[in-house]
Amino acid sequence: LPVFMRIIIITQDDPFYLPENLDYLLRNVPDGAQVVGCVVSKVSPFGKKESFLAKARRTLDIFGVGFFLRYSIEFLATKLPWRRGVRDVLQQHGVDEIPVTGSLNSEQSLGTLADLKPDLLISIAGNEIFRQPFIELAPLGCLNLHTALLPKYRGLMPSFWVLRNGETETGVSVFYVDEGIDSGPILVQERIAIGNMTQRELIRESKALGMRAIIKAIEKIRDGDTATMPNDADQSTYFTFPTRDDVRDFRRAGARFY
Repeated sequence: LPVFMRIIIITQDDPFYLPENLDYLLRNVPDGAQVVGCVVSKVSPFGKKESFLAKARRTLDIFGVGFFLRYSIEFLATKLPWRRGVRDVLQQHGVDEIPVTGSLNSEQSLGTLADLKPDLLISIAGNEIFRQPFIELAPLGCLNLHTALLPKYRGLMPSFWVLRNGETETGVSVFYVDEGIDSGPILVQERIAIGNMTQRELIRESKALGMRAIIKAIEKIRDGDTATMPNDADQSTYFTFPTRDDVRDFRRAGARFY
């Protein structure tokens, strides 16, 4: 089939969950669509860009020694020579990394992206609030994956907060980006029963479901089915990065990280 949808992916260099999920997405790009490039920014787990040492200190301070040690071991394991990173996956699939420095909203970045003539932008763990010129760069719009059932649980770390609050289900939402935070109209939404999952298991499950939801969203746009669900601000809840007290409440609620 001819390619009529040129896609640029915006993501970050998360070594834990993204490589395997990005690999799944790139192996299953729907007919008629092609990923023509990918922006890979530095990982920013706290929702802002910090040095590696600052990230480590904050993780230890908020989550405690046990979590920090487990997290550190897992991080070191991602550096083993046989472990693939995001860039390895892109190379394997012949997808070029797009050289962007600084904000994606800058004129220079917009020019670099525009040169690739994208029809659709897809943000997966993007770490920047996109402004209108960026959002309007691709004629078919800009999608974002959020691992929660919007409009609930907008913001950071929804997997933590749904467990902290004792929810019985969560899910993923693929929505059209606007200038707000997780506030645009929803194109695809899928649900997950939480059961007794740990946070790690829930993240793994929701990331995998998220890739399938993105594929479904691409198929819908390709087929002209762009009907959306409302992302009602009046029904929304918003969460920031947890504090040490939030982590204590998480454990008191019977939730587990691992």
